[in-house]
Amino acid sequence: MLKHRLIFGTLMILFFVGLVLFDSHLDGSLSGTPSAEKPQATLFLILICLLAIPAQLEMSSLVRSAGACLLLPAAIAGSITLASAFYWPCFADNPNLFFIYYILYSIVGILISLFLFQVVFHGTAGTIRNCSTTFFSIFYLGFLSSFVLGIRIHQGPWAVLLYIFTIKCSDTGAYTLGKLFGRHKMAPSISPKKTWEGLLGAILGGMLAAYGFSAFSDIMSPAQSVLFGACFGVLGQLSDLSESMLKRDADRKDASGTVPGFGGILDVLDSLLLPAPIAYAVFLWL
Repeated sequence: MLKHRLIFGTLMILFFVGLVLFDSHLDGSLSGTPSAEKPQATLFLILICLLAIPAQLEMSSLVRSAGACLLLPAAIAGSITLASAFYWPCFADNPNLFFIYYILYSIVGILISLFLFQVVFHGTAGTIRNCSTTFFSIFYLGFLSSFVLGIRIHQGPWAVLLYIFTIKCSDTGAYTLGKLFGRHKMAPSISPKKTWEGLLGAILGGMLAAYGFSAFSDIMSPAQSVLFGACFGVLGQLSDLSESMLKRDADRKDASGTVPGFGGILDVLDSLLLPAPIAYAVFLWL
């Protein structure tokens, strides 16, 4: 498992960094002078939208194991709609106003589509359970991931790489120290393998990653980066635990076996989702 984790982890890092840098080269943000004529982060948007499909398929499998039914076409379409929320205001004369209206009307449209899919394919049986579960899935995977795109568009490629590497290095730190020294269980009823030693590893991994980025960028000072890394190391682990609760309810160890060594797409993305709105706010403040 460790071999698969190293191989596929390295491949994913190379692919992701290459895509972000190439994407930002195309729109001019890599050089610090984004083009006013070109929309920002188009390739990054496509990646997020493509990931929404297998992520919702995995969520559908979890939900089915837990005794509910995910309205899959509406879940995928709704996730893509909300995940792309920061992209479309680039084409508007008043981006802030457009963004507000986009979110409001998207939520209304999603709710209407949920009821339509429910009545057409399932009738009235399980309406509360199915619609509520699907709306949660859309919000969890779509709305939260939109803030990762928002960081890329409004703060540039280095900020989104800093955020993602901070979270993922904290995951690596948690896995490494937990594997080597983990003795004290942190949340055994949710994730039996998570330990307090692993949480310390997450904090250290996040601090090192954020500090490394601050050394060659002006996103934040070294002191701010250390604090950022420590806080988001913890937040990433809490986000990971939230997905573990979903898997525990579905009596599953992993969301799927799509990514060898990691589990499923949800298992790769889980630690990035809940902290994303907080990270977006922090970058705006900085």
